[in-house]
Amino acid sequence: MVAKKKWSEISRRKRRLITVLGVVEIVLLAAALWDIKRRPAGQVRGPKWMWSALAFVGFVGPLAYFSCGRRRGDVR
Repeated sequence: MVAKKKWSEISRRKRRLITVLGVVEIVLLAAALWDIKRRPAGQVRGPKWMWSALAFVGFVGPLAYFSCGRRRGDVR
């Protein structure tokens, strides 16, 4: 079993990478939720509540929504 490291024990480069990935994940989540909220239900594949819940599944949820959950077309 691998011993857990404290934040201060992680190299500066790895801390920066973790921080950047965390910010990217939060931005993807916010963008997905914003798009789900403003997009009409007819332009979303499946129920909007389902995509809203799936958006909280790490990187996979928002990426799945943007690649599979939206129908192509204008957003008004």
